[in-house]
Amino acid sequence: MKKTNNMVVPWLLLLPATVLLAAFTHIPAVMTFINSFYRTPRGNRPARFVGMDHYSSMLSDPVFMAALKNNAIYALGTVPAAIALSMLMAIIVNSAIRGRALMRMSFFLPTVLPMIAVANIWLFFYTPGYGLIDQFLGLFGFHERNWLGDPDTVLGSLMMLAIWKEAGFFMIFYLAALQQISPTLSEAAALEGTSRWYFFRRVTFPLLMPTTLFVMINAIINSFRLIDHVIVMTRGGPDNASTLLLYYVYNVAFRFWDTAYASALTVVLLAVLALLAFVQFGVLDRKVHYK
Repeated sequence: MKKTNNMVVPWLLLLPATVLLAAFTHIPAVMTFINSFYRTPRGNRPARFVGMDHYSSMLSDPVFMAALKNNAIYALGTVPAAIALSMLMAIIVNSAIRGRALMRMSFFLPTVLPMIAVANIWLFFYTPGYGLIDQFLGLFGFHERNWLGDPDTVLGSLMMLAIWKEAGFFMIFYLAALQQISPTLSEAAALEGTSRWYFFRRVTFPLLMPTTLFVMINAIINSFRLIDHVIVMTRGGPDNASTLLLYYVYNVAFRFWDTAYASALTVVLLAVLALLAFVQFGVLDRKVHYK
């Protein structure tokens, strides 16, 4: 009887989390996949099986192709920059400098601010003419510019905001990893007359690779699920220059009420993230451990 209880109790403890995970993650994902093969029901018209029609129509959907391109550019621009900046900030606040605690708090502060509040703050920064960025650039003779109204600059402006917002969060992971590195390594390198750059390149950076893989996965996921800043700052404009995949899914589902096509878009988004996760875990994970 006691042996039976020991086997049952762990499963009972896991049951609440399993139910919540299934109810809010796995079951909706399965239903979304199923709905992507049906037409959206409207009024008295029931849902009808349409097969791969939604997926084939994506190839001729210019907004979807623009959102896919924008998201790829957004991820390629924000992920490496956020990783590099967070690593640099972690190295700075891990060193023995005055005001280290205040600097750590300053770097981490953007992370705790609400997404909507951050978007409104940066709306003021990007305001043409009297915004902080134009005021600063005006000191050097630059003319005012509509940063969020120009197709050439709107996506880059969102990328700058994302890097500023996420770098402080990723810094915490790098800081924890740096504090796990034995100080005897740097002491031995100093006795050998090794430069700081050589020590970082050959010792510190390889030891940080597992953390970098973890941060990279989270940064890529964040880059494909961004929607708050787009809604507040640009609404995908101008001319879909800042439309990202999740924002397009939101528009199709809740503005155009085409939930079936939105389900197909969601399946594609999940497939892209699954493919990236497979590459990262299946390929990169074997090469990140320092030997």
